[in-house]
Amino acid sequence: MTKINIRLLETPEDLRLVEELQREVWPGSETDVVPMHMLITAVHNGGLVFGAFEEEKIIGFIFGFPGLEELPDGARAKHCSHMMGIHPNYRDHNIGFALKRAQWQMVRHQGLDHITWTYDPLLSRNAYLNIAKLGAVCTTYRQSEYGEMRDGLNAGLPSDRFQVDWWINTSRVERRLGKRSRPTLKLSHVTRSGLRPFYALQTLSGNLVKPPEHVPTFDERFTTRRNPQRLYRFKIKRFFSGARLAIFYKRII
Repeated sequence: MTKINIRLLETPEDLRLVEELQREVWPGSETDVVPMHMLITAVHNGGLVFGAFEEEKIIGFIFGFPGLEELPDGARAKHCSHMMGIHPNYRDHNIGFALKRAQWQMVRHQGLDHITWTYDPLLSRNAYLNIAKLGAVCTTYRQSEYGEMRDGLNAGLPSDRFQVDWWINTSRVERRLGKRSRPTLKLSHVTRSGLRPFYALQTLSGNLVKPPEHVPTFDERFTTRRNPQRLYRFKIKRFFSGARLAIFYKRII
């Protein structure tokens, strides 16, 4: 893969590329695509759209806009990061991290210190990016946030979401977005520490995982859980068992 360039998108031509990329990232529902005219209106009113490009091909984007958070002492301005999408052929290449870093820099330039967004609790790659790599924190669980979704990846699955808060001026975030990368915590590190998993996952064909038939009783000792790494495969194939698995995990998270 050649060098990836991140740039701010502001023209109708560039924003139409974002409109088209949405159809590749979330196929199957034209009504869920954010149209170019809405993107450009947001950009003209404080919104931000960044694109990731391999040469002249757009392979990722991030879109957000100013918002208000209602607090007991009044409303407080923040940035609402609404969408981030990476072309399926370019995932797991740190493109999402690069897009969030560009967003971080520009939102700070706008004078804000708080960014929020939501993500699917079952997608561990998203959790790793949001919590471990970016330093966001999560204290909010939203049930059926988007109601019944219609795109090819999410149709038929619950739309429960975690909402994260990204306090972009904190040392916690600045350390993670610096040039020195943090060491990756692996499952082997946890097992060597003596922690006992809450349950052992069963591995199916195709490297898919599922819960065991009998889940042990929680004995109030410190435990850890491993989210399914391949939920996207369940979504794409739209297995009924995948939907059942999603509902199972929703109950224990």
